[in-house]
Amino acid sequence: MMFNKILPQLIQLTSSVGEVMLSFYKNDLTIGIKSDKTPLTIVDQRAHQMIAERLKFLTPDIPMLSEESSAITFEQRLNWQEYWLIDPLDGTRDFLEHTGGFCICIAYIKNHQVIFGLVYEPLTGTHYYGFDDIAYKQHNNIQTRISAVSKRQPLRVITGHHSTHNKNLQQHLQKLGKYQLNYLGSALKFCKIAEGIYDYYPRFGPCCEWDTAAGVCILQNAGGSVVDANGESLQYNTKDDLLSPDFFARGLVIDNLN
Repeated sequence: MMFNKILPQLIQLTSSVGEVMLSFYKNDLTIGIKSDKTPLTIVDQRAHQMIAERLKFLTPDIPMLSEESSAITFEQRLNWQEYWLIDPLDGTRDFLEHTGGFCICIAYIKNHQVIFGLVYEPLTGTHYYGFDDIAYKQHNNIQTRISAVSKRQPLRVITGHHSTHNKNLQQHLQKLGKYQLNYLGSALKFCKIAEGIYDYYPRFGPCCEWDTAAGVCILQNAGGSVVDANGESLQYNTKDDLLSPDFFARGLVIDNLN
């Protein structure tokens, strides 16, 4: 896959999907509840449809797994060597609560590793993407290379609005020494570390592979790291369920983290 060639079309696609999202942003939406007790709206479904149709046109031979197509069985996925992994609206609860912390995530998986990631933040019109050991931020048609260098103290920790009462997280934070706690929804947390705004994102509790892949790829290509509790990189499409393990995302240099 030549990501440089397809990138402009993916940027155009996510920009269009983002416009549709924003047209619904301040409206009262009918909210459904999925089997995992997370919310589902017409925005999730419309975004999924737009992305699925375009990717099928651009890469007809590459399968796609989306949060909204997660009924695809492991038996079907088992032999996939490469595929698109999509979260059409990452941060649905933040979208509904108007916190601004929502985005579109598109990742490409090859041999259980993420090798391309794109995250689009509709409210600011900002794209983040990473592949081939380089990560970028694009805003107002200006592309800037980003680097996840973290030098400041106290440690700037970022977590989700809905993670504040997680006991494992609270215990972990107590071990960090001096830190500043910040809140942001969705995979944007990875992106903000990738551009050096925050330093560290510890995640305890359930999330899925489509929640992590694109952001992980951007952060890793910006020089940061994302590892599980055993210090291993995250793997994709290796098991029946699509849950990601607890993980720790950080910038390149963190002086006050053991």
